[in-house]
Amino acid sequence: MERAGARCSAGGRGSAGVVREKHAVRSRVSARFVQPACSHPYCAFPLNKRELCVWSPAGQPLRLLGHQHSVSALSFGNKTDPLLVCSASRERVIVWNLAECAQKEQEGIMPQGIIIGTFLGIVLHVRFSPDDQKVAVCTGNRIYVLSAKNEAVLAELNGHLAPVTAAEFCTWRRNVLISVSEDRSFKVWDYSTGLLMYQSGVLTAFPLLSLLIDEENKQIITGCGDGQLRIFSLITDHNYRCVARIDLKKEQEKFCNKIWKSGKESGERQNNSKLCRTKSVRPEGSVETSLSVLLIEHCDYCFRNEENIPYTLNTSYFWIGTSTGLLIINLTTFELEAFLCYKDYSGLSIQFAASCALTKKTVNGKVLCLITSMFEDVIAVLEVNLPALVRSQQSGIFIRASEKSLSVIARCSLLPESPLHKGLNKNKKEPSRKTLGVKSTVKDQPLVFHYKIKSSGYTAAPRMTMFSPNTNLKKNYISKRKTSVECTRKEYPLESSPPINCEREISVTCKPTPISCIQYSGDGEQLACGLVDKTILIFSANLTNTCNVFSGHDVAVNSVGWSHDKKWLVSASEDKTVRVWSVCKNEPALILGRGMFHKAIRFAQFYFMDAFILLCCGAEFHLLSFHVDTTKDDLKQYKQRFFCKLIQKFPMASTMEITSLSAVNDFYSYIVLTAGSNRALEVFDLNEGRSKAVIPEVHTRSVHQICQNKGSAFSSQQPEAYNLFVTTAVGDGIKLWDLRTLRCERRFEGHSSRCYPCGIAVSPCGRFIASGSEDKCAYIYEMHSSTFLHKLGGHKECVINVGFSPSSPQLTTATLGGKLQLFLP
Repeated sequence: MERAGARCSAGGRGSAGVVREKHAVRSRVSARFVQPACSHPYCAFPLNKRELCVWSPAGQPLRLLGHQHSVSALSFGNKTDPLLVCSASRERVIVWNLAECAQKEQEGIMPQGIIIGTFLGIVLHVRFSPDDQKVAVCTGNRIYVLSAKNEAVLAELNGHLAPVTAAEFCTWRRNVLISVSEDRSFKVWDYSTGLLMYQSGVLTAFPLLSLLIDEENKQIITGCGDGQLRIFSLITDHNYRCVARIDLKKEQEKFCNKIWKSGKESGERQNNSKLCRTKSVRPEGSVETSLSVLLIEHCDYCFRNEENIPYTLNTSYFWIGTSTGLLIINLTTFELEAFLCYKDYSGLSIQFAASCALTKKTVNGKVLCLITSMFEDVIAVLEVNLPALVRSQQSGIFIRASEKSLSVIARCSLLPESPLHKGLNKNKKEPSRKTLGVKSTVKDQPLVFHYKIKSSGYTAAPRMTMFSPNTNLKKNYISKRKTSVECTRKEYPLESSPPINCEREISVTCKPTPISCIQYSGDGEQLACGLVDKTILIFSANLTNTCNVFSGHDVAVNSVGWSHDKKWLVSASEDKTVRVWSVCKNEPALILGRGMFHKAIRFAQFYFMDAFILLCCGAEFHLLSFHVDTTKDDLKQYKQRFFCKLIQKFPMASTMEITSLSAVNDFYSYIVLTAGSNRALEVFDLNEGRSKAVIPEVHTRSVHQICQNKGSAFSSQQPEAYNLFVTTAVGDGIKLWDLRTLRCERRFEGHSSRCYPCGIAVSPCGRFIASGSEDKCAYIYEMHSSTFLHKLGGHKECVINVGFSPSSPQLTTATLGGKLQLFLP
């Protein structure tokens, strides 16, 4: 049986353009577990016992004869001129030149190939070297490296304990070959000497079936019979460490759930395929119990969102061929981009595949896929339309083209009905003394005369130590003081090296006390630390001096934050209060709470250039106008006046508690990012006073920290980098996001925080990310690499907080035992 010509699938409305069956043929021999091959525009597969078929949509299939037994493995060469194909059976291995074979067939002469190996055994896998001069042949427990020009065995590699299922030549390391086997391990060989360079331990309970070498990221990707992908680093000093592990079944469930939630929230139904139209899109739906990884192949398609904004970082994608369909994985985020399930398209001849092959090159957004049937002797060639596939599944996730993309930097003036506009107007008026739980600790002093009566001086109050003014102040002193911070701010060096050398270690208290939070001041001169013992400490940036100690909270301090002018600190605590402190004094200037909040305050910060305070309590965050009245008259010149009023509450949708909040205070920004216990991230625009976007399933667990780059290093060179932010969750690594596209740009793995929430920080230059960990180390990642760059040891306890200085390349780490360590380049 042979069917030629294209046939569209009938997998539901709108799905006809996703996949087309271009060719289907019934083989006379079982092709169930044959290694097929694709190289655009050719597909190679065994047609019967002795015949090899090379199919192309442009002309008649090319049939090659030369084997006496069934062909079990096929592979195309890497070069196109000439294009070679290698076929292997138990009695011989043959290399064919397709151009010469086609010419001889036109002349009526039987094409012949070059026999490069004989009687090697049952061949499971063949692969050309990058220069097409060698061929690796996997037969039984051995790997033979053969010459592609004549019959010569260049190397015989023996060491696996079970059949070798795949082998790949390393493209950047000379004479290196990597293999995987049913013994559940991978090995690295120097085939020029036949020596084993590295062997892994047993990785899984299932056999390893597939292998891919990623030259761009210097990694290898292995796939096994239970649907698990493992990524290992091939960088020299990384010692083949595991960078990430991907569970395809879980990723598929998460992806389906994300589509379903996006469609539900937008009020749109996903009608493009059966999978997206039915309840199977939910995680509890029918998903295959086993996703054997039959193939891992590069994908060169350039994904863009609906606003045609390319992803910020260089992103790699690769195909995963399984028994039930095809998946596209983002190698930088380790997440699923799209997937195609064969059974969702009734027009396809094959519903379950035993083996598959894909073309590396995408032509007009389309790739060819060759699959063999699990239950019948049928072989089919499919044409997959990648843009249609991605559009059919992800249209509900992206921002619509009618909506403007989000930006951290304010791009328009305040709206008249904006909550920010209302709050700023209120600051100009005399505040009411009834201020929603606000308590001023500056006591009112009795006065004899009203403020409108000018005193002659004989009734002046006696001077006190706390009121000892400098009578020689110039009129422009205040303006000079306001600008002094900006004049002395240091520019962070964009090309600095990461801080990896430990310079100093100190204990913050006499006995071990966990440090719950740390934050540098905007000028990088001081470091604030919130402790579990209810106190707040301020250290000099070099950790040599303790500048101040604040006490007043009744329970552990959850967060501390600096004002933009570096004069004030705001702290949040488990005692359901928020306190505003003057850096120069030991008493709080304001106490917000005392019955105002029903739950503990997880986070508080200054916002909009110190005009507001943001705090999160339960499932909502509060916007409070904050004002310090520094104007002085004759009788009240020493009395500072503070007030803070609630402007608006913003509830986060479908969550029990906000677990993290982040906003920029160093410049005007309308964006506030919140994460909830429902594992979602919500973006609020406070200029419009509403939620703008929701990203469901940000992590597998609740996000415990959102971190933005709030420095000034990008102001003149890379303003778009302000739109990048990172999130972290216990046991789910770190993810880098782009606010403009609401897309995860990269996922960082490699550290071992599985039970305790450890902090993260972004360097002001935007090149590095630091993370704490339970293994008593801190990790530094480079923004363009998924694995860690440096591992900072020397800690004696779990590293729970990290912080980059905004003015110089230095990093401070805080431990569960109450120690601070300073690292310099």
